[in-house]
Amino acid sequence: MSTKTPSEEDILRPINTLTTKYFIMYGAAALGLVAFLVAWAYQLQQGLIVTGLGDWGSGGGSTWGLYIGAFIWWVGVAHGGIILSAAVRLLGMDRYLPIARIAEMTTIGGLSAAGFYILVHMGRPDRMVTSVIGHYHITVNNSPLVWDVTVITAYFVLSATYLGLTLRYDVARLRDQLPSYAPKIGSFQLPDLYGLIYDTLTIGYTKKEDKIIDRMVWWLAAAVIIMAPLLLHGGVIPWLFSVLPAMPAWTGAIQGPMFLSIALMSAISGVMIISYAFRRAYGWDHIITDDIFRGLLLWLGFFSLLFLWFQLQTILNGSFLGPLDQAHATEAKISNPIYRVAMGMVFATLVYIFVQGIRPALFSKKRALIASVAVLTATLTEKVLFVVEGFMDPHFNIYEAVPGEYFPSAIEWLSLVGTAALVALLFLNLSKLVPVVELHAVEHLRGDHEHSEEATEPEVEA
Repeated sequence: MSTKTPSEEDILRPINTLTTKYFIMYGAAALGLVAFLVAWAYQLQQGLIVTGLGDWGSGGGSTWGLYIGAFIWWVGVAHGGIILSAAVRLLGMDRYLPIARIAEMTTIGGLSAAGFYILVHMGRPDRMVTSVIGHYHITVNNSPLVWDVTVITAYFVLSATYLGLTLRYDVARLRDQLPSYAPKIGSFQLPDLYGLIYDTLTIGYTKKEDKIIDRMVWWLAAAVIIMAPLLLHGGVIPWLFSVLPAMPAWTGAIQGPMFLSIALMSAISGVMIISYAFRRAYGWDHIITDDIFRGLLLWLGFFSLLFLWFQLQTILNGSFLGPLDQAHATEAKISNPIYRVAMGMVFATLVYIFVQGIRPALFSKKRALIASVAVLTATLTEKVLFVVEGFMDPHFNIYEAVPGEYFPSAIEWLSLVGTAALVALLFLNLSKLVPVVELHAVEHLRGDHEHSEEATEPEVEA
């Protein structure tokens, strides 16, 4: 455990320093995003046919694929991130305060990536406008997908408000240490660009509002916790799949809890990876401590156990004395080697978390990082298979004898690279603008540090 006292200088280090590694990471992320944009431009020119999506059988095997699977996965990462942050504030889990804002930023990034997938999968982005304005009574008014768009939009606004409220406290107190940039073009002086952003974030701010904001954030956190199982990844999205009765692989009341467990697993894993990157880059061993990684690993193990249990329930209910179509879908699922590998990765991660809980010496941050990558890979794989297998085993067997299997095209793989790069760029940009660790967290850690020092001081005899 580090004996260094956390300070404001620590959380401002990403803002006030530029390194070669930062530019390398920024360039790599920008290259990944550009590569996908080029591929997307080709898709816009040629149509979705270049991905193989849009046809069953010999046309590619599935009308939905990695686009929709990754969409669900990103929404899960986003919803799980805001749930994690809300739990920290609502339940008084102060030990996780240093990673609360990282979880909130993960939500913004995940929702941005998910929204991007909606545009990509529509084939022509102008349909987003023409289908809403020109045919509202046919499309929007009668489509259950409206719930999806509404909930995601509401959560984006809620998350942005949540993040903005917590930033006001930090920016108001650290303004003198935050950067300024007022370029000059000839004799014309442009306004301070950073200052405009900070002034907007703190407009009308007074110290009297701190207690009010704390209460607002608490109620927002309560709303997030309540909405999560009812409207978000535990509610609307699995419901949208289950309203298609012709797809037996998508039905079942267990889908809601399973989606929610996947969201929390993915978010915890993503937050651990991002936290590890910031800790290593800026020497935050005394802020994002080993204790935080140990705790996140235990939560990851808990939700992984729930996920595997839900999977087992699905398999048992689908295999024994169930409807014949559901049995066929379940058999296809468990016989898929990719599904077995994904479940094996989650199980291996669960075993490691259990064993390192018994023998703490087996814990290491690198092993936690490997576990996080394994879980993220497994949850993404499961979601893509969930989408594809649903189309492969419908009630009607029109395409039963038509050859063809679905496998993601190069453009679809690049979409995954591009959206991951988009989230990476979001963090790289935000880390140069605002603290990614709250000032409240530093104040809390500093108080604990000073208290521990006082407790260990030797008593002086009278």
